[in-house]
Amino acid sequence: MTKVLQGVRVIEQGTFITGPAAAMLLGDLGADVIKVEQPEVGDPFRAFKNGLYSAHFQAYNRNKRSIALNPKDPADLAVFDRLIAEADVYIQNFRPGAAERLGAGAERLQRINPRLVYCSISGFGATGPAAQRPSYDTVAQAASGYLNLLVNPDSPRVVGPAIADAMTGQYAAYGILGALFERCRTGVGRKVEVSMLEAMCHFNLDAFTHFYAAGEVMGPFSRPSVSQSYVMKCRDGRWLALHMSSPEKFWQGLAAAIELPGLLDDPRFASRDGRIEHQDELIRLLGERFALRDRAAWCRELEARDVPHAPMYDTSEALEDPQARHLQLLVSATHPTMGEFRTVRSPVSFDERRALDVIPPPTLDEHGAAIREGLRRSEPGTPQVAPATESS
Repeated sequence: MTKVLQGVRVIEQGTFITGPAAAMLLGDLGADVIKVEQPEVGDPFRAFKNGLYSAHFQAYNRNKRSIALNPKDPADLAVFDRLIAEADVYIQNFRPGAAERLGAGAERLQRINPRLVYCSISGFGATGPAAQRPSYDTVAQAASGYLNLLVNPDSPRVVGPAIADAMTGQYAAYGILGALFERCRTGVGRKVEVSMLEAMCHFNLDAFTHFYAAGEVMGPFSRPSVSQSYVMKCRDGRWLALHMSSPEKFWQGLAAAIELPGLLDDPRFASRDGRIEHQDELIRLLGERFALRDRAAWCRELEARDVPHAPMYDTSEALEDPQARHLQLLVSATHPTMGEFRTVRSPVSFDERRALDVIPPPTLDEHGAAIREGLRRSEPGTPQVAPATESS
């Protein structure tokens, strides 16, 4: 791993996804991330499915060290303050006001360390009528208008992964990096604030732009209709996706692949506007054709004609695709007590070097003793033992 953030220390006091995800992204870039957790229980995500090392926890806590501290204990608070004094970044995702009650508010921590970049992540923002409302992924998706683009009105149920949680972590890391860059010039830290509502409204930028520029309220089928996107079930029960976009050559290639050369002669499908207007009929027609052959055969035909497509993989398949294997997306490491850990590497490469090294998520307080010893050794006046050398 190319450690472009080597030498940057991050103190993360996060739970569940948003705070831990932001810290993980910085750890993926080489920062030294110390996760501060409650003794005995740790991050609640640890226990989402038995024990204290759930798959949910593992997803967002690689490349970190763990120390258990109780901020209500004076000795532990002193350790926490020492960590802050030597840190570059602090991240929390408490409800507004909770950090101050724990002695971890921005004003106090930046008095300890004026260079500290302090990141506060909330659900609805620090102030305002909704500031104290609890927020989780689905709540933020709904409040931002994004969930309205995902839920099929004919079968209304929440679908998909925790997009709002993950995206808020991405935006938080983005803000932190900007503040770190500025600190190179000023020597002074910033308070970085991001809420799940703000993050998801920005992520939903396309829908808001369409509304304010064109007066169009987009729904779950608006973008797939305009972009001419399809999913097709093949003879073997497997699915593939098509994204036909605008160029006519893609439709010409598709017509040849499905052996319907007259497809584009049909007045309903002869133009882009016609295909958008008659998408339902087109879906039925294409569905009948794709049901005639297995997915692998269709993929060969579509690739040969340069039609934008991909198998609609599930998670057991996606990283086994030849291109994914070529890119070495799946990486692994061995934890000394928890065994093999496998994950998806950071997508960012530097100077053609992929981020293939990963540190497994820590067990609770795994590095507590080592971190405390490091703080002790860095105290002013502590004798430094010179490394042993071979005698000549």
